[in-house]
Amino acid sequence: MLGLPTTATAPFCPSEVRGSVAFPAGLPGWRKALRFAGPGLLISVGYMDPGNWATDIEAGSRFGTALLFVVLLSSLSGILLQTLCARLGIVAERDLARLCREHYRRPVAIALWLFAELAIVACDVAEVLGSALALKLLFGLPLWIGVLVTGLDTVIVLSLKGHGFRQLEAIVLGLVATIALCFAVELLALAPDPVTIARGLIPSLQVVADPQALYLAVGIIGATVMPHNLYLHSSIVQTRLVGPSAPAKREAIGLATVDTGGALFLAMLVNGAILITAATAFHQAGMTAVTEIDEAYRLLQPIAGPAAAILFGVALLASGQSSTFTGTVAGQVILEGFLDLKIPCWQRRLITRALALGPALAGVLWLGEGSVGGLLVLSQVVLTAQLPFALYPLIRFTGDSGLMGAFANGRVLRLCAWTIFAAVTVANVWLVWGLAA
Repeated sequence: MLGLPTTATAPFCPSEVRGSVAFPAGLPGWRKALRFAGPGLLISVGYMDPGNWATDIEAGSRFGTALLFVVLLSSLSGILLQTLCARLGIVAERDLARLCREHYRRPVAIALWLFAELAIVACDVAEVLGSALALKLLFGLPLWIGVLVTGLDTVIVLSLKGHGFRQLEAIVLGLVATIALCFAVELLALAPDPVTIARGLIPSLQVVADPQALYLAVGIIGATVMPHNLYLHSSIVQTRLVGPSAPAKREAIGLATVDTGGALFLAMLVNGAILITAATAFHQAGMTAVTEIDEAYRLLQPIAGPAAAILFGVALLASGQSSTFTGTVAGQVILEGFLDLKIPCWQRRLITRALALGPALAGVLWLGEGSVGGLLVLSQVVLTAQLPFALYPLIRFTGDSGLMGAFANGRVLRLCAWTIFAAVTVANVWLVWGLAA
């Protein structure tokens, strides 16, 4: 894997920085792994955004650790699917959105684009609500004002123009580390029971039998395996300069797998920590109706102390802001890939945030500040509903030997991928059926 030195001043949109992170000849394996690290980290942000918080807190409060296995299985599924995305980008040298435009008839491609855009807006609604709620908890701002303040993050995105992709990854690393550290301290303060945690990792039929548990389980899936992350990963992995030979691509796939697995394993621990925090602090104390993040913040303070509550708010703010960066880049990838339309990243951010501010502000003003938790969980269920429309082309393309050559999915990998697709689809149908009944 050879190339020129890293470009330090490239804009951070992935279409403009392909191959900007190079691997000089003779670089030791561990240094190659460090240079390749980054795309998985950006993807992991979506696995711990405010939508995850809402679903995990309500799941932990209502059902204790009973739904912890859903976090585990959805995270493992996410690792497999994101690895397929990285493989697609490295081998095909095109992202999933562009491949959809090239291989499907235009009406089909447009429909897939609309589903992907809906997923991004649903995710951005969660980021708006989560960040606004964090501002309220930390600084006492009214929620509707916090929603409007989140519109200013476009200025932050604009300020990154002219900076390299590695700088963006470094910023996200700092935010993710903040989230992880905050919840590590939370768990140390609460000292959860290891036996209860281990019991929650065992799959249970309670999810199928209880409509509320199924609703939350579907929300956890959508909060973990986000549709736009599949498009994003297949693009940003191309910021790593990979040689054209089969051995070079095989090495790159191995490095990408390590990067993805490590980053998403960390995200799984964070999600598990959020659910365990709620289960330990609330469910075990008989408080099984804690469905709002701000309510969890207030109740956590007398249980774990004021410092733990402040850390909770700081982690929530870091969660919302880190998701802002990846949502911007994902929107750019989808727009360029499906429509072959290039606009500046700050304009893309402005459009996405404008579309998200309307529903978020309307929900807060119409339904009241106590509706944030329900709106966050709903946004994640919407994401799950869009997921099959991104999964199907991903599995088809990575299994196409004409496109992938020797790197096409093998029999076991195909079976695992299609099983995940079937499980997500059945969960969606089951949920719709239950709500209709």
